[in-house]
Amino acid sequence: MGIQIAALVIFVGVFVVATLRKVHIGVLMFAAAAGVGIWMAGMSIDKVVAGFPIGILVLLVGVTYFFSIAQANGTIDRIIEIAITKVGDRAFLLPVAFFALTAGISAMGSPLAGLVMAPIGMPLAKKYKIDRMLMGIAIGSGLSAGGFAPTSLFGIVTYGTARAAGINLDPLVLFTVALGANLLLVTAAYILFGGFKLLKTRTIDGFGGNVPRFSTSRPTPSHPFEREGNAARNRPAATQGVQVLDEPCVAPAPAAKMNRNQIITVLCMAGLILTVIMMALFGVNPDIGVLCFAFASVLTLCDPVSGKTAVSKIDWSTVLLVGGIITFVGVLQTMGAVALLGEAASTVGTPLLAALVICAIGGLVSAFASTTGMLAALVPLALPLVASGDIAGWAVIAALGVCSSIVDVSPFSTVGATLVATVDEDERPRITKLLTRWGLSMVVVGPLLLVGTLVIPASF
Repeated sequence: MGIQIAALVIFVGVFVVATLRKVHIGVLMFAAAAGVGIWMAGMSIDKVVAGFPIGILVLLVGVTYFFSIAQANGTIDRIIEIAITKVGDRAFLLPVAFFALTAGISAMGSPLAGLVMAPIGMPLAKKYKIDRMLMGIAIGSGLSAGGFAPTSLFGIVTYGTARAAGINLDPLVLFTVALGANLLLVTAAYILFGGFKLLKTRTIDGFGGNVPRFSTSRPTPSHPFEREGNAARNRPAATQGVQVLDEPCVAPAPAAKMNRNQIITVLCMAGLILTVIMMALFGVNPDIGVLCFAFASVLTLCDPVSGKTAVSKIDWSTVLLVGGIITFVGVLQTMGAVALLGEAASTVGTPLLAALVICAIGGLVSAFASTTGMLAALVPLALPLVASGDIAGWAVIAALGVCSSIVDVSPFSTVGATLVATVDEDERPRITKLLTRWGLSMVVVGPLLLVGTLVIPASF
């Protein structure tokens, strides 16, 4: 037992050291996995390396490459412009529209890409007298929901890791759970922050009159999946790489029509979604990474320049992050350390109580650290909890994933810090306080909601 406990201590220690030293967790994890596997577990280097998740690598590379082409050729920006124009001056619908837009962007491989909506949505909320908390939660919840799409990082890590462990978690079911939970949170935000009062009001200046002119350079989050929150916390809120409204306010120029490459990109995006849905309906497990490579091949043949640009935007950082953590977890499983944790979890009490505890741990840690890192680490470590068969494995993993994501509006994470940075300076203390309360309350609300609606019914 001593060697297993030592390996677990090293595993936790790598997280701590990487966070304090601000280095890539994946690099340290992979090196530590090799050291622990060879010197403590007596494994060969080939067996250690065999634990690297090739399937998840294909998924991440394929998805980020495909949607990077869509970003490079301007398709994503055009979709955002068209959608906002359609909403017009209906203030009540603006948070809903930004939830949908953020979810759509986050579903395109990188959840943090949805943060491009923050510097647009938060100033718009002020112009239309919408509580900034309502808009912030709508954007944060959209990011969480979209992140669990079958084509996005949170979903890929969660269902990919579960399937590798023999748990049949349907990607569309996971996405539906995340979407439902986050829609419920947005509804609660509408109630708490005066959203329904907007039904009685209508803005003076719609999109056809004087409206804010937005900077054409959208925010570019530093992509800190391996260390969410640290970079944001170490910079002044006003200088976190986000753009606010330019002055003066002017009427927007009429939008140009989509060009040939953008139309082809939209068709490929629709084709990808329809293919995934149809294959799932016919009981075929779609390899989304391979499908993305196929559609990306069409796009790069039509537009070689965008295809070449997109290669440099493949999310290798997250591939290394997830790969390093899962490789170490594979070593822990070989040593029996994961089974040891399962036995410890069983001492908590009933399996349902243990599920509540592990979901709360995932949410609490994720509020201050990497959501992706927590998913890659806790999903495998939760497997012994469901090994007895007393509770449904897919329900526990889905609950754990969503609980680790809905806390991300905490101002201690990248998402929350960006939301704070995109409001006026005099509003930041209030938004920081409310986001802290909201984010930390999700540590309790999330497990109770998800375990209560997923795990308990699925156990009967």
